[in-house]
Amino acid sequence: MRGIQLGVAACGLLAASVAFGAAGEFKKPVIEEWTKIEKNDKGEDEEVTYMTIDGILVHETDPAKQPQPPIVTPGTASTQETPGTAPSDAVVLFDGSGLDAWTSTTEGEPTKWLMKDGAMYPTPDSGMIQSKQEFGSCQLHVEFATPSHVEGEGQGRGNSGVFLMGQYEVQVLDSYGNTTYPDGQASALYGRSKPLVNASRKPGEWQIYDIIFHRPVFEGDKVVKRATFTVLHNGVLVQDHVRLSGGTGWNGGHAVTHYVPHGDKGPIQLQDHGNPVRFRNIWIRELQD
Repeated sequence: MRGIQLGVAACGLLAASVAFGAAGEFKKPVIEEWTKIEKNDKGEDEEVTYMTIDGILVHETDPAKQPQPPIVTPGTASTQETPGTAPSDAVVLFDGSGLDAWTSTTEGEPTKWLMKDGAMYPTPDSGMIQSKQEFGSCQLHVEFATPSHVEGEGQGRGNSGVFLMGQYEVQVLDSYGNTTYPDGQASALYGRSKPLVNASRKPGEWQIYDIIFHRPVFEGDKVVKRATFTVLHNGVLVQDHVRLSGGTGWNGGHAVTHYVPHGDKGPIQLQDHGNPVRFRNIWIRELQD
């Protein structure tokens, strides 16, 4: 933590301006604190502390000053047999009923991915698939299953990927009893950040990624706010608000791509890496930057 500034104003007003991290990385809340002498329930004088954060009184009860949060109906949890449902404010990208929300990453070509038993999967040389709708900062829920019939090892076993904005990859891999470079195993931010733990289930079992992503911000060719990822793999925290140091594209045996300026929104992409990884129950909630 750095950049904490405290100032004491006349009349006992204490104003604090708090900043976290580099400029532009985080919101800087303005905190004001003061005391007043008030009568308590016994009729006695008592010093009472008041505080505002960004101009809102702490524990404010007036809905005109501090509105209640909107109501969202939660979805249901998934089981191995049955996918769950999305929360009421989510955009459902795939619920097993069709591929209308998806297209090929090759412009003008329909996707060659297939659908069976409520899941979608790539065919040989089908290429990547991407959402028709584009998103920026978001909460993304994806369920996947690597092949139950195990073939290959390392990066050749159950390999796929989930790309945010068509740019930033959360690796999909069969990492159950399968060793590879740590920044390329399941739930890694490919080439950039290894997961805190390996929370992989057995091959063929359904697994879940819950991804909280905040997009990067560019000014011209310069990134002024890096992307951040928080990832839960099967309910286990594996990426803890990681600030992405650059791109995640393959750039050789020991290198990845750098940040490349792009727009405020991009598609969700799923990778065809030659392995028939299945996907189901994909939904997304847009978040403020």
